[in-house]
Amino acid sequence: MNALIAAAAVLAVFAAGAGSPAHIADPLAATLPAPAKAASPQNIVLIGATGFVGSRLLKEAIYRGHTVTAVVRNPRKLPKHARLTSQQADVLKDDLAAIFAGHDAVISAYNPSLPNGDRGVRAIIDAVKAAKVPRLLVVGGAGSLEIAPGRLLVDSPEFPAKWKPGALATAAFLDALRAERDLQWTFLSPAAELAPGKRTGQFRLGGDQLLRDAKGQSRISLEDYAVAMLDELERPAHTGRRFTVAY
Repeated sequence: MNALIAAAAVLAVFAAGAGSPAHIADPLAATLPAPAKAASPQNIVLIGATGFVGSRLLKEAIYRGHTVTAVVRNPRKLPKHARLTSQQADVLKDDLAAIFAGHDAVISAYNPSLPNGDRGVRAIIDAVKAAKVPRLLVVGGAGSLEIAPGRLLVDSPEFPAKWKPGALATAAFLDALRAERDLQWTFLSPAAELAPGKRTGQFRLGGDQLLRDAKGQSRISLEDYAVAMLDELERPAHTGRRFTVAY
């Protein structure tokens, strides 16, 4: 359990859209995969497209044939691709509604634990509504998942105190979404352990409870997390609620 809690604590900061941890080399490949034909190609906005999770979401979205507007602070970190447009923006300062307008969906890998993260969350939600974008999909964290009825992972005594603010900020994003009545949203929490790995396409989906395998482990690769998110984009099954993914 301690290992799960430590992993989830790290995810509270990095899974929701921060850049990769300094000790992890995570460059986005300069050449993305050859286009794959999506069932229904969509025009999407991806906030935080160069981050720890966002970079994998970008690669998966392009691979499936979608067109992506990547909202980032540093466009130079993005690769070149015919279906990728870079948009340098600060969610706290720029007109997000104007950027979002005309898109089919917004995928947010924004990190709400950044300074003024609560304002950033509100700015994203309000802009999606103002731009009348049909859907908002959000990269969540594992800390807000239940490990027992009514008991969250972040509330465990073993959960490191220094990581709690990040986990709680991510949980607050979920609370803000749940309070919305005129927004089609989905929030995807990863397993406790989220790390670079293989794209297998084989995993389990759950609801508000932390998923573990037969050995008690809770894990998912970044690549399969991206698969689960893009599956939800293409075939909505969790609108208006949170779901989770693990092996």
